Amino acid sequence: MKFVQIIEFETEHLEEMQEVLDEAGQRNADRAGGPTHSTLLKDRDKPNRYLALIEFESFEEAMRNSDDPETTRMAERLNALSIGERVYTNCDVLDVRDLK
Repeated sequence: MKFVQIIEFETEHLEEMQEVLDEAGQRNADRAGGPTHSTLLKDRDKPNRYLALIEFESFEEAMRNSDDPETTRMAERLNALSIGERVYTNCDVLDVRDLK
């Protein structure tokens, strides 16, 4: 079952965070088990608040990715650029539909 982790965070350093994520994306490009899709959302009502949706083939793949030392280093770099704590929500994907 596909799995999505939603990461809610605040930052004043979005461009720097995107650079860290781009580096991670390049590192994961040819690696099995990493994220398959990502979506970044900006909250229109709260400045500096964002939601990142990270999709994996399964919960197990996400947990293996989470245990990777490179993922830990990336998370530490992102944490340094965040305001306060990031909030993680773990979701099993039950249904996806194209509406147009």
